[in-house]
Amino acid sequence: MNFLTRFSLKNAVAVFIISFLLILGGLYSFSGLKVDLLPNIEFPQVSVEVIYPGASPDDVNQQVTTKLENELKGIEGLKSLKSSSYESIGIINLEFPFDTDMDKVEQQINASIKDAKLPETAQAKVNRFSFGSFPIYNISLFAKGDADLEKLLNDEIVPELNKIQGINSVSVGGMKENLVQITVDREKALRYGLTLSALKEQINAKFLSFPAGRVNTADLQVPVRVEEKLDTISKLENLQLKPPLAAQAGPQAAPVLLKDIAKIEAVSEQAEKTRYNEKDALSMAVTKKQDANTVEVADQVIKVLDRYKDKVDYAIGYDSADGIKKSVETLVKEGLLGALFASLAVLLFLRNIRATIIAIVSIPLSLLFAVIFLKRLDISLNIMTLGGMAVAVGRVVDDSIVVIENIFRRVRKSKEGMSNELVLDSTREILKAIVSSTLTTVVVFLPLGFVGGITGEFFLPFALTIVFSLLASLLVAVTVVPILARFSFKKVPKEEKEDGLQRAYAKSIVWALNHKLIVILASLLLLGGSFAVVPKLGFTFIPNEAQKTLIASIELPASTSLEKTNDVSLKMEKMFRGYDSIKEVTAGVGSRDFTTGLKRENKASYFITLKEGEDVPKLITELEKKMQEIADAEAKGTKLGVQELSSGGPPSNNNVDIDLYSTNLDALQTAAKQVEEYMGKNKDLKYVTNNFSEKQKQYLVQIDPEKSAQYGLSGFQILGTISDQTTPVQVGTLKLDQKDQSVQLSYSQSLASLDELKNVTLFSQRGPVKLGEVAEVKEIDSFTAIQKLDGKIYARVSAQIEGNNTQAVTQQVSSDVKKLDLPKDVSLTAGGGSDDTVKTFQDLGLAMIIAIGLVYLAMLITFGKARIPFIILSSLIFVPIGALVSLFIAKEPLSVSVMIGFLMLIGIVTTNAIVLVDRIGQNREQKGMKIRDALVEAGKTRLRPILMTAFATITALIPLALTTSSGTLISKGLAITVIGGLTSSTLLTLIIIPIMYELFFRRQMKREK
Repeated sequence: MNFLTRFSLKNAVAVFIISFLLILGGLYSFSGLKVDLLPNIEFPQVSVEVIYPGASPDDVNQQVTTKLENELKGIEGLKSLKSSSYESIGIINLEFPFDTDMDKVEQQINASIKDAKLPETAQAKVNRFSFGSFPIYNISLFAKGDADLEKLLNDEIVPELNKIQGINSVSVGGMKENLVQITVDREKALRYGLTLSALKEQINAKFLSFPAGRVNTADLQVPVRVEEKLDTISKLENLQLKPPLAAQAGPQAAPVLLKDIAKIEAVSEQAEKTRYNEKDALSMAVTKKQDANTVEVADQVIKVLDRYKDKVDYAIGYDSADGIKKSVETLVKEGLLGALFASLAVLLFLRNIRATIIAIVSIPLSLLFAVIFLKRLDISLNIMTLGGMAVAVGRVVDDSIVVIENIFRRVRKSKEGMSNELVLDSTREILKAIVSSTLTTVVVFLPLGFVGGITGEFFLPFALTIVFSLLASLLVAVTVVPILARFSFKKVPKEEKEDGLQRAYAKSIVWALNHKLIVILASLLLLGGSFAVVPKLGFTFIPNEAQKTLIASIELPASTSLEKTNDVSLKMEKMFRGYDSIKEVTAGVGSRDFTTGLKRENKASYFITLKEGEDVPKLITELEKKMQEIADAEAKGTKLGVQELSSGGPPSNNNVDIDLYSTNLDALQTAAKQVEEYMGKNKDLKYVTNNFSEKQKQYLVQIDPEKSAQYGLSGFQILGTISDQTTPVQVGTLKLDQKDQSVQLSYSQSLASLDELKNVTLFSQRGPVKLGEVAEVKEIDSFTAIQKLDGKIYARVSAQIEGNNTQAVTQQVSSDVKKLDLPKDVSLTAGGGSDDTVKTFQDLGLAMIIAIGLVYLAMLITFGKARIPFIILSSLIFVPIGALVSLFIAKEPLSVSVMIGFLMLIGIVTTNAIVLVDRIGQNREQKGMKIRDALVEAGKTRLRPILMTAFATITALIPLALTTSSGTLISKGLAITVIGGLTSSTLLTLIIIPIMYELFFRRQMKREK
């Protein structure tokens, strides 16, 4: 690469112009980067949601879920298959490995749905999952003055929002549905033998519009259309009804008008209720497309809403863009502070402002150069790319420091002064060292491709950011830095004699070389002592991070009405608002659950935003206690929970799962309850959930085939009659009074008891007959949901682990659960996030071994001697000393970010060793020095650049290590690991490398003696 330095010195102006253009390109690319909290990763997960109206959980399981499972389980690469069968809806979740072609999988799933031969009324929908599928906004809307908020939303605001590029969906909760309600008097309808289904058919029959051929006139062929329409509510009221044949023989067989047996009126219904701080509101959830810029989309949404601020007021309950902005601002601040600290570190050693400025010019140039590549690869600006930049700040100055220090030292020694030849010679002298050290750091990140799953995907942008920055820093060090040095060092003071630090270090090297065994044993004792703190560190995937937004929910006993749930919710909301620490509460009663997609009248959920600096765990405990008191007083058997809102990032893997299997549902429920009670008492666990639902009362109608045949009644006829009595019949959307309106039929009085159900009248060929005469009607208990994992019915009891030692807690819980006295026909498996964490750590361990192998290969190619790389790699042995002690002092657990820190250290630590060993080689090969003399001279010469590069890297990471801001914990553990590991390894490298060099070249040492 020396030709680049020669070219740069000859074409300085051209290099400056190219650099200026690259800066402009970098700034332009930076302004165009999508801003997001997390890398845009699509999970290899697909959910199939099937709506089967009116079906029980058992029917959904048999007619929908099982059929689909049989078809879907044959898809190649399927990792796991989970299903849940609820009333009227079945949900199947499929998981695949990360390298799966999800477009192909989706095609196979759609084909399987067609082959499954589902019931005609069942409708299936396929959804894919990614970080981008989470709502970016939850906004509460209020009308100002006499504005019709719902009309404004439907006609103007939502259509405007849907025009925004990057918007995926806008859904509004709490809307009222306007419909024409036909309330039928059951007694009057029975007299005429009319059921709701019969009324629906007769109403729809009046909406006729068909072509009826043509009439040939003298000149034209005129088409004929036959129409019959009820175009007003008045005409609907006067619809003449015709009783069915079975009822026409009686005295009441004369035609009758609809208004004679029913009340027709325009009404509005609210299927869900939404509030903000106890005030009625409409709730709007906004999701973006997977590849859209979150911050940009969020800003566009607010701009649209602000256009209607004279008619609409709004409050934001959840804003992911705000969290992204804060995380970005924090990481930018940490990066800038790091750059400042690194600059001060360089200034401290060089004590020359010009030399310092030249050394740190690589920071903006390298990072902006990296940004150009990020933009080309369509990688967003997120906590991983920004974390990569913050971490790279200290490392990108290393090459420039080594170059500028060597030029600065040579100029001070030179009698002729500054010249192109001196700059070229100085750069050539350390070229091999900086190229090999940069390449070793780059190749260290290649094995991240071997780390499968979400870890590899998640850290890839981080690794790419550092790789691009380092390669750019190398280019800057051999082109721009020599030019700047050429023009800046024309007048520099002559070099002073060796300073005290160099003399002290030279003496310590000589002493260490004469007492090798003592130094090695002491180092190994330090290493062994550092490993003693490992059990106290804890073991987790990513450290738990306190959130300032909580999500809470209450689930009343099955079949609870919306009105009752709303009454209980109002009391909960009032209690929430009584806390000074709670800033705002957004409530949804009967709203769609985001995880399952179900709307349940017996459930209410809440977004609770806290004020800054609150003790979150303590507040959660208090809220759960207060909620339990209200639930016990208002509705016994209510399930409730409060937990921190997940950012939707990589899984924390701080969960423990107990899966129970049995075909005996009663035994399964008992076992799940036992496990839930045990886990609820365990102080190391929080947010305990049990997916096995409770039983609810159900009326079962068992048709007697012989008796129904005597009356000429079919099962479908009986089903239709009962459905008429228990659920409203949707007639459809009809154009009445010049507007499309939903029309619904229902009886004035619904069935209120088992006896009333038995007395439902059926119209048979032999006349009216009671349901109880042709069927057995009884009360039973049935489950509200059926859950299956890979085709087997199961119950999962899960909890999150309170501390950071996930593996120890998981093992303890697994052991304790197996000792419980569970029903005999129930089997269990225990596991959770710790299993995935162990697998990830194994993958990262393998990545480190591969990285060390690649580093060895790179150095072997560079130095051409097999022994030299072993000498350099010996510096890695003592990396854990400082890293583990630092983690212990900072109370930071072993995590994935810590493992990435160790991976980085492989590259950074070998850099210092390379700089030292390269000088030793030059002394021996070019100057013919003896080994010990070469070691001492190399140590004194390279002491300053080694300390400078290490100190610059360490000081640049200090702001990241000390941060308390949220959204940077992934980088925090990494920063602490690198600071500690680099500190210990740098100090030991300066002593150990000379010792290892003499040991590897002991034969030559003997010859020289």
